[in-house]
Amino acid sequence: MDGFDHLTNIIALTLGTAWASGINLYAAVLMLGVLGAKNIIQLPAGLEMLAHPWVIGAAGCIYVVEFIADKVPGVDTVWDVLHTFIRIPAGVILAVAAVGHVDTGLAVAAGLGGGTLSLGSHALKSGTRIVAHLSPEPFSNWTLSLGEDALVVAGIWSALNHPWIFLFLLLFFFMIAIWSIARLWKILGHKLRSVDTVFRRFLLR
Repeated sequence: MDGFDHLTNIIALTLGTAWASGINLYAAVLMLGVLGAKNIIQLPAGLEMLAHPWVIGAAGCIYVVEFIADKVPGVDTVWDVLHTFIRIPAGVILAVAAVGHVDTGLAVAAGLGGGTLSLGSHALKSGTRIVAHLSPEPFSNWTLSLGEDALVVAGIWSALNHPWIFLFLLLFFFMIAIWSIARLWKILGHKLRSVDTVFRRFLLR
């Protein structure tokens, strides 16, 4: 039973890290690194490098930059676009590293699952931000940013302390994300068509 619980803990941490990477990679790395360095948790062998002072320092510095950039409408969109090429590969790498010393087949499965989760959470975050920009006030942007940071911390904490609860909530998140992403892009497409119509009318005057 202990072996099964250990495997459950690894799966929860693996998927949790990948999921969190798609939302805020640096917050996830910073949290895991600090917890590992303080011996509050025992990181898997493949993730022990996160507890290195240089990794913690780099993640902390970039997190501060992202914390500021994430609050500025327009800047956050550019930041998200650029991080499409960072968050998703990082989610795959962290997922594989978390189980790489357990089983090769499990590592491949973790990479596929990690990539899917980081892609899904990143797409939901980016789509929500773009739709939020349709509102003229900045407070929705700040609320989303702070909420995302809190969600990452709560998610990783849950994955570490209550893996079964986290996995259940992650499944629920995945189903909601599929519906939400389709809905968000539908709204965005409608808004873009409206802008295009107005622009065409302006040109025909």
